[in-house]
Formats: sequence, structure tokens, C-alpha cells
Amino acid sequence: MTERETRISLAEASRRAARILTRGASSELETGAAPTFNDLAESLHFALGDGRIWLNDQRMVLMQSQVLGRLRSEIIDAFGVETARALFTRVGYMQGMRDAELIQKRFPNEDLTHALAAGPRVHTLEGFVKVTTRHFEFDRDKCTYFGEFLWEDSSEAAEHLASYGLASEPVCWLQVGYPSGYTSKLCGWPVIFREVECAGMGAPRCVVVGQHADAWGEDAPERNYFGLEWKSRPAHAVGKTVVAADQSAPPSGDDSTVAVGVSAAFVRTRRQLERVAATDATVLFIGESGVGKELFSSQLHAMSRRNSGPFVAINCAAIPEQLVESELFGVEKGAYTGAIASRAGYFERASGGTLFLDEIASLTYSAQGKVLRALQERKIERVGGSKTISLDVRVVAASNVDLTAEVAAGRFRQDLYFRLCVFPIAIPPLRERRDDIPLLMAHFLGIYCARHDRHLTGFSRRATDALLKYDYPGNIRELQNLIERGVVYADDGGIIDISHLFSGSELLPPFSIQLTSDGRLGRTPLLGLDPSSTEERDTAAFNSGASFAEGSFAEMEVAAYRSALTQTDGNVSAAARLLKISRPKLDYRLRRLGLRP
Repeated sequence: MTERETRISLAEASRRAARILTRGASSELETGAAPTFNDLAESLHFALGDGRIWLNDQRMVLMQSQVLGRLRSEIIDAFGVETARALFTRVGYMQGMRDAELIQKRFPNEDLTHALAAGPRVHTLEGFVKVTTRHFEFDRDKCTYFGEFLWEDSSEAAEHLASYGLASEPVCWLQVGYPSGYTSKLCGWPVIFREVECAGMGAPRCVVVGQHADAWGEDAPERNYFGLEWKSRPAHAVGKTVVAADQSAPPSGDDSTVAVGVSAAFVRTRRQLERVAATDATVLFIGESGVGKELFSSQLHAMSRRNSGPFVAINCAAIPEQLVESELFGVEKGAYTGAIASRAGYFERASGGTLFLDEIASLTYSAQGKVLRALQERKIERVGGSKTISLDVRVVAASNVDLTAEVAAGRFRQDLYFRLCVFPIAIPPLRERRDDIPLLMAHFLGIYCARHDRHLTGFSRRATDALLKYDYPGNIRELQNLIERGVVYADDGGIIDISHLFSGSELLPPFSIQLTSDGRLGRTPLLGLDPSSTEERDTAAFNSGASFAEGSFAEMEVAAYRSALTQTDGNVSAAARLLKISRPKLDYRLRRLGLRP
């Protein structure tokens, strides 16, 4: 090839690449274009014994088709066909939107043509219907889309036939909502799909057609079903991935004051916070170390009517016993040797705002009495002073130990406990809100990619599986540290693998349960270890029916702690160094497991 021909060829390739960015069609795809069924199957995780199934970072459920059909029939009989159609179409639309987000996160480097082609495969993988693509094409500049697909073995049509017989109108409502949501999310403009042939009407298979909402004319009830106000043109075309955009931009606001979660436990805590925020009631946060008690107290202050005042946080465990009174209430000049100037205490500094007393159980008994008096009288005196200072402060306290047990043991004043426990809020540990882990992973990934100027596309399958299964004795703080470690260790532009996250001291189940490409459950080594050595060590236990469930994991953990304590003659600090964890973490675990009074 001559130099001139080479230049012409490169120019043509450049023009074609530019055209693909704005226009695309299924005919331009090669056979077996990614993401394939094998790629998508690797996104499916079965957390055996944990009660969860994950499709990448989205929780899934298994439900019999007959049960869904019965639900469908109950809704039709109770509310009518039109209401049922609207409801199921909306549900399908939401499911398609979520799966489009999954493709954007899991395969961020794919262009819009490949991402659209993945939709029928995900739809098929989820078991509702077998989808075959006849043709689709789009033009971003003109905001147009047209697609035609074949559906075989529609579960929704089969259930309708079983309950009502042949229908006079298309009945695959859930299924037409799915491609409508999926395509609208990826394209950035409204796309509506309709059945032109339906197996529920006696056709051998279903045929669906999708196009821009405006192309269907005024008679488009789907607009009301989806509850959307369509725009003639999108503000911007939705491209490759939302995650990549989030990671490249700095996080909005202060990431230290953002609580993230969608689990029932998190939502319950959030509602309690919203209920008490508008009042001046004293709040007591109860939860393990690292669950975010200071974060929630900061949000409580931000939502309260005192948000214009200061938020002062103090760790009571960090105050020396002899300085508690001067630190909390202040000191006058000359009160004692070294007091060369008058100084306000934490109560005064928080005037008009909120004072957060963390780890309040660590205060000595005498210091607790002084705090009680300040709360009761709403007045204080500085050390060495004679002037009474009135308080205008909301007190919020937190404890990582059971204060009722501390009261029973005589280590915490009962009257102070009742004074603090006006509105208790228990913050659940991370292992009890695992549905929040994928959201927290994405949240911290975006924060630390921006902070450290790194560009990472996400987490590997093994890393995701490990993070979903890990016990998190350090709770949110530990997950945060793991993600930051992964961002630092991983290659720029790559993904975070399990070897980037765990240092080796963390206790992890050794196997991950996956769905293989041929539909069978299989197990793979979870840590980046030699499979043969792992197999050799655990085959006997696995084949005999032993599992790595919570019970056996706890036994392994107790055995490890007892062994470390035995080797160090009961020295907790030395045992912590042996286990390569911090002493407070080991001390907490020993108390929780009853290995230390």
C-alpha cells in the first residue's frame, strides 16, 4: 500500500469512527460483539447463605413465573386491565433503566451501539423471554431511534394464556416496558416500544418495535404510564458511562458529611434523624466503632434549626482525666500553674449550635457527674472562675458500648444515662446493611479517584464478590480504607482487583460462588491465590458438606483470637500485632465474642 493509499485509508477510518459516535446500527456490529452472554453471566453472583443474589452491584431475587402470573391476575381482577397494564409497564420501564445503568457501570468503555446491543442479552439472561435482534439504528444528532426485535417463549404471555386464554390486545406489558426504559436511559431521549404481534393473541412469537416517543403520534398512553415529561431534544446525549463521569468530577460538597445508603436499616435510621432534627431534644447515638456516629450527628446538626451555629465534636476518650473539666467547661487565667490565659471550653464554643460528645462512656465517674449537672442546670462555671455562664447548646452523645450494661456494672451513672437517652438512635453495623455496600463502593471510589487524581473504571468480579461477603469489623471506616487502598494500588485507567484491597490480615471466605456461562453454579478462589493449593486444603471440608457460613466463620475467628492470646500470654497489644490489626479493633472483637470481660 502506498503512502497516499495509507492516508486515504486512515482518513476513511477516522470519518467512520466519527460517524459511529453520532450514528450507529446493529448491522455494524461484528458477530459475538462484547458484552457477550459469557461476559454478562460473570456479573451474576449468588451469595450463598447470605440471602442475596447480585447482578453486578444490583440485588436480584428469584421468583417463580407462576407466582408473578398470579400477582398479575390478582391486580387485573382487583383494579382492571388498564390499571394493571399501566402498573406492569412502569415496573418494566424501571427494570430496564436499572439494567442500562448496570451496563454503563460494568462496561464503561463500550460505545452506544454495543451498549444497546447488550440490552436484549440482559433481558434474555433474566429469564423473562428470549430476545433476537432483527435490526436497530439511531442518530444522536437527530435524536432518532428505530428497533425491531423478536421475542420467543414470553413468560408473561404464557401466564396470561393460562389465566384468561387468548387476548384481543398485546399482553406482554412488563416486557415492553423493559426495552423502553433501557433504550431511553442509554439514548438520552424517550423511546417507546410496542408489540405488533403477541403470543398472547395467538401469534407464534412476539414482535416488538421501538421508536422515538414523538413518532407514535398523540396516541401514546405510555407517556402517562412512565410518568415522564418528554423533551424534544436531550440536554446532552448520554454516552458511555455515568460512573466514569462521576469519578472524573470532584465530589459535590464535603464527602465527610454525606451519609449514603438504601437499605431498610439505613432508611429507618434516616427517618428517625429527620423526626428529631427539628427539635432540641438530646440524642444518643448507639453503634459499633466505625458505623458513622459522628457523620450522623453532623447531619443532625445540618438539618436542625441550629445549623447556622457551630458544630463542635469532641472524643471524650482522648481527654486526659485531669483535664476533663477544663476542656469541657473552660478555665480562667491563673486557675492553676500554666493557665496563663482564660480559655473557653467545648460547651461555650458550641453556644448556639451542637456539641457532640463521642465515646461518652469513657468519661470517669466524677466527670460524668459534672456533665450531668451542666445538662440539668444549663449553666457552667470555668475552672477557677466565679461567674456562672448560661448554656444555649444542644448536646448529642454517642457510645460504642451498651450503656445499660455499663450502668448495671456501676461504670456509668444511671441519672446521666436517662438524661442523655431522650431520643436514642441505634446505627446498624455494615454487615446488617449489606444492600448499601455497592452504593458505598461507588461513592468512595468517586471520592478517592478525585482526591488522588486517579481514573479507575470500577471493581473486578472477584473484588466485588469479596467486598459483598466481608464481615467488616471496622464497619464503614474499614470499607472506606479498603477502597482508598484499592485506588492507590490499582493501575491508573484499570480496575480494582481483590489483591489491591486486602492486605492479608482480613478474614475472608476462600471461595466465591458464580454462575458459569453454561448456567451452572461454580466456585472460584476468592483471594488471588493459587487455586490448586486452595483446593487441596479445602476440598475435603467442602465435599463433606462443610460451608463457610456465618457460624463456621465465627468459630474460625474465635480460634484465631484464642491462639494469638495464648501465644502472647494474654497480652492484647501483642496479640493485635501478631494478627496485624489495631489493638482497639481486637479489644472490641474480644469483648463482642465474650473472650474478654
